[in-house]
Amino acid sequence: MTKLALIRHGHTLWNRAGRIQGRTDIALDPDAVTELSGYKLPADWADANLVSSPLMRAAQTAEIIAGRKPELEDTLIEMNWGDWEGLRGVDLKLDPNSGFRDIEYWGWNYRPPNGESPQDVWNRIEPWVMELANDTIAVCHIGIMRMILAKAIGWDFDGPAPFKIKRNRLYVVELDKGLHMVGDEPVRLEKR
Repeated sequence: MTKLALIRHGHTLWNRAGRIQGRTDIALDPDAVTELSGYKLPADWADANLVSSPLMRAAQTAEIIAGRKPELEDTLIEMNWGDWEGLRGVDLKLDPNSGFRDIEYWGWNYRPPNGESPQDVWNRIEPWVMELANDTIAVCHIGIMRMILAKAIGWDFDGPAPFKIKRNRLYVVELDKGLHMVGDEPVRLEKR
């Protein structure tokens, strides 16, 4: 049975400022590089295929924790947040004309102005996910992870997510006639 382990990239200055990054290509900040340098992949995942989003924050994270360059996979690029990219969610919430709401209340078809809906993202990544033939680690973004985990547990973006996506953890799904979560808790990266 093929397994896919998802890891969120390390922090950037925009993450720390609460800015919506989307597809803006921002590097890890120095503190993230230092933090990630203290981690490595768990031993049972060390030889799995390693892929990442083409955005540098994901590729840098993959190389630091795995000690090797990942294969870049364009399909894993972050969700397109359209006109909201670069802005802060807290500021958009204060503007009654922005249309902003937390993604947990989008359903599958809501989309930011000139951006992608969760369904758009799933349509983009589903063929890649479902065609995996070998155990794979994908270092990517919270938007990509939300779509895959939502499909794996049947969440419809209709209220608070039944999972929290934390950094330095592997969220594992199995591909067997669909997607299924593995275990109740994510797998922590190991300390070096």
